[in-house]
Amino acid sequence: MNLYVLFVSALFAFNSIDCLNILAVMPHMGKSHQLVFEPLFKKLVENGHSLTLITRYPQKKPVPNWTDINISNVEYNSTEIVTFDSLTGTRLDRYLCSKLLASFAYITCEEGLSHPNYLNFLKTDQHFDLVLIETFNTNCFMGVAKKFKVPIIGIHSGEWMPWLHGMFSRTNNPSYVSDHFLGHSDSMSFLERVENTIFFFINQFVYDMFLARQGKQLSKDITGVDLEEDMMKNISLLLINTHFTLNSKLPLSPNSIEIGGIHVINQPINPLPKDLKKFIEEAKHGVIYMSLGSTIRGDSLPEEKKRAFLNAFSRLKQRVVWKWEGEMTGKTPNVLIYRWTPQRDVLCHPNVKAYIGHSGILGVMEAVDCSKPILLLPLFGDQFTNAINIQRNGGGIMLHWNSTNEDAIYDTLQKLLSPKFEKSAKDLSSRFKDRPLAPMETALYWIHYVSRHKGAPFMKTAAVDMPFYQHYLLDVIGFLLVIFLTSFYVIYKSTKCTLKLLCKRPHQKIKKS
Repeated sequence: MNLYVLFVSALFAFNSIDCLNILAVMPHMGKSHQLVFEPLFKKLVENGHSLTLITRYPQKKPVPNWTDINISNVEYNSTEIVTFDSLTGTRLDRYLCSKLLASFAYITCEEGLSHPNYLNFLKTDQHFDLVLIETFNTNCFMGVAKKFKVPIIGIHSGEWMPWLHGMFSRTNNPSYVSDHFLGHSDSMSFLERVENTIFFFINQFVYDMFLARQGKQLSKDITGVDLEEDMMKNISLLLINTHFTLNSKLPLSPNSIEIGGIHVINQPINPLPKDLKKFIEEAKHGVIYMSLGSTIRGDSLPEEKKRAFLNAFSRLKQRVVWKWEGEMTGKTPNVLIYRWTPQRDVLCHPNVKAYIGHSGILGVMEAVDCSKPILLLPLFGDQFTNAINIQRNGGGIMLHWNSTNEDAIYDTLQKLLSPKFEKSAKDLSSRFKDRPLAPMETALYWIHYVSRHKGAPFMKTAAVDMPFYQHYLLDVIGFLLVIFLTSFYVIYKSTKCTLKLLCKRPHQKIKKS
């Protein structure tokens, strides 16, 4: 009976939702950003909605009700674009991350906005019911939202960017919310809070003066669309790929919805390629999987570091699958190099025991979903924050890149392969998946909610439109300080005069000798 009621309720809910014509905008050159939301896009079209996607990565096979607007430059490689010689391995990488994102944003905007397919799309007379737009490092594609004048939902594939807080909920109190790039925990020392507070202001300044201003200028110069100052604040809702069991714990506003793990939780696991399956299943003591992601070229790894990993792997009983481009010299017999692997399918194989990764949010969530402990090697961006959060929650151990050597790698892997860490990884995975509603269903519900309620402007907090000094009560603090100091001064002068009168004695003249 209960199943029947649920079925009828679900059928009624589906029939009560009009089929929407949705425009999605995923312009960033990092393919992993789109991979997070492709399952959501596919679920939307499966449910009868139509989707038009502005992308650098069109579908290889046609998908019903799905249209791609391809803005890619076929001569430009959008994956594996960062090499190790561009990273110092020091704190300087964290400080310069905003600059790196600004350069990525310029390429994204200049190439994407000027692409003939995009310009032709802007000239078409189409109707959309909703816009899903990536909120990462630029506002330059907000012209589509201005053109179609429909509710906008932001989608973000990783941790909160420093400037996103001001657009949605203003929850980034630097006393306990670590800057996106610095990688502090939520329990910071005094000096860490000083550094965190300084970067809070610096990153907001960088966004306002460079990223946002650059995006508006490029939009106006290339497409002729003039973006207003507060265009990003017109976004009704943010669907963000985070979850409090893994990421920063924030007091979120109603229009900030966590859907962390939408690309992995309840998604199917596919069979492995035959050679990879054979290598993994014939490993008597299990397998360790290593990948430094789709953005960094693994084969640019310095020879010293490569040798440290190979020497550490040679001391293990386990086999190792290593994502690597090209040939590898000095490879040990227990190592298999693989150009591209179906990463989640590998991680969820029962004979895979641990994961070595760069702490990108996609790989981290895949490993947690598959209950695998992680050796965390953060290199840039949000990876430092991801790594410290996973370590704090018992999902792995972080190694700083400059201190990574053969013994450190081997000793850390021995800890991760222990029964204690195996249980800890399973416990974290259980907490990550334990929700009232799966992330896919959560995202679908709120997309329909925003559409039903015409953008749901009532979900926004007043803090979003407050000036900086009002939100942080600087005017109130200043006013109270003036009142306090004035009162203190009046009391001081009154007390001084009173005491002077009380203590006054008859004045005696002193004769001069």
